[in-house]
Amino acid sequence: MDVLDMAKIFLLEDDPEISDNVKDWLEDSEKHIVEVSGDGREGLEHLRFYNYDLIILDWDLPQVNGLQICSEFRNRGGNTPILFLTGKREVMNKEAGFDAGADDYLTKPFNVRELAARVRALLRRPPSVMKGGILQCRHVSVDPSSATVTCDGALVKLNAKEYSLIEFFMRHPGQLFSAEALLDRVWKSDSDSTTEAITTTVKRLRRKVDIEGRNSLITTVHGLGYRLEDKD
Repeated sequence: MDVLDMAKIFLLEDDPEISDNVKDWLEDSEKHIVEVSGDGREGLEHLRFYNYDLIILDWDLPQVNGLQICSEFRNRGGNTPILFLTGKREVMNKEAGFDAGADDYLTKPFNVRELAARVRALLRRPPSVMKGGILQCRHVSVDPSSATVTCDGALVKLNAKEYSLIEFFMRHPGQLFSAEALLDRVWKSDSDSTTEAITTTVKRLRRKVDIEGRNSLITTVHGLGYRLEDKD
C-alpha cells in the first residue's frame, strides 16, 4: 500500500481482546495507523482535538456510550466516516445508529476480513469538499454564507426548507437519515413537521438539482430513510 493510501483510524472499543485483534489486523494487513481508546469520555475529548480518516465505534463504552459520541460528533460538524462495531443486533439499534450519523454498522461476532472490507469501502468514499467556504458534491455547490445553491454552475432557486435540507445533506454526505431524524435536525418544531413534508421536499429538491440521465443526488433507502449520494 502506498503511503498516500495509509489511513489514520480511531478505534473506540473497551474489550482489549477485540481492540488488539482489530488494531493488529488493520496495521499489519491493511497498513493503517490505528489509535485506540477504551473509554467513551476520553474518546470524545480525543475527537475534539485530533483528526482521523475513519472512526470505528463500539456502542457500550464506559462514561459516554457510542451513540452519544456519534451524535455529538456529528452535531459539532464532524464528517469523518463512522463504523459502528457492536453487539447491538436489533433493527431499532441499527436505525438509532444511522440516525445518530453512522455510515456503516457491523455486529459482533464478526470476521475481521469483513471489517477490513468495510473499512476499505468507507475510505474510498469521497466526502463533500468545502473549498473557500463552499460545500461541493458532484454537480452541486452550496454557499452557506449566502444560502445559495448552484447546479452545474447555474443558480437554483430554493425555498427556505429546501435549502436547509440540501445544506444538511451536503454536510453529511453518504450518511443515512430516517425521516424522523430529519424532522428533528432540520424541521425542528415547525408546524409543518411531518414525514409527508420530508417526502414532498425531497421530491422538489430532486426536480431542481438532479440531472437527467445521472443518478439522483438524494436517494431513498426504503424503510430506513434518505442519504446524499456522493458518487454518480
